[in-house]
Formats: sequence, C-alpha cells, structure tokens
Amino acid sequence: MKRVIPPFLFVLCILLMIGLNFLSPTPKLLKPPINYFGILLLLLGLVMTAKVRKLFDDVDTEIHTFKKPKKLVTDGLFKISRNPIYLGFSISLIGVWMLLGNQTSIIGIFLFILISNFWYIPHEENRMEKEFGIDYKKYKSKVRRWI
Repeated sequence: MKRVIPPFLFVLCILLMIGLNFLSPTPKLLKPPINYFGILLLLLGLVMTAKVRKLFDDVDTEIHTFKKPKKLVTDGLFKISRNPIYLGFSISLIGVWMLLGNQTSIIGIFLFILISNFWYIPHEENRMEKEFGIDYKKYKSKVRRWI
C-alpha cells in the first residue's frame, strides 16, 4: 500500500467514478444546470491541495506520505484542518460526483475517505507524534482531523 500515495488514490477514485458512471447507468440524481456546481467544488479542492503543496515547498518540508517530515506545519489551511490535502481531494471528488450525477459514482468518494481516514491519516499521525512529540500533540488537541 506504500506505493499507492494519496494523489494516485485520488486519480484512481476519479477513474472508478467515471467507470461506474458508464457501467452502471442509474438515474441521475443531479441534472444540468445543478450538477455544474460540481465544477466549483472540483476546483476548490484542487486549489486547496495546491496551496498546501506550495506551503510545504515554502517551508522546505516533506509532503510525501511515507517519507520523514522535516517540519511541523500549522499555518495556512492547517489552522482549520490537520489534513487539508485529504479534505481538498475529498471536496474535489464530491465535485466530480456532482458533475457525473450518478448514484453509484459516490462509491469513489467513500472509498477515498475510508482509506484516507483509516490508513493514510493514522500512519501520518503516528509519524508526526514520533517526530514532533508534544508540539504535535498540542496541535492535534486544537485542530480537528478533517474540519
């Protein structure tokens, strides 16, 4: 599982959602023009992840899930979420689902959130506690996991 990093899982979930949309032609829950609101959510989530990426580059720390972090980042979107990248990817997936409008495509969102919440995030939190100790524990007590 260490080879499947979150951005790759994000893309796999999008492909799954698109595949389910074509393979399982269930009635559309959202139809034009309402489903176009999904474009805004898709873009919002991508902007969030790009902002976090830039922040990590600016402070020269590791963004890769399975590599050792150099610094504890608590600024920017990390003030409202301990996991703004996962939150951004999830918001984008909701946007994709809205655009597709298909009932079964929602599986991609749930898959991403479940894997993130029960695999990636616990792994990262354990690593952060080992690396940053009490500073991370204080941060963790003040900021929620998702929002």
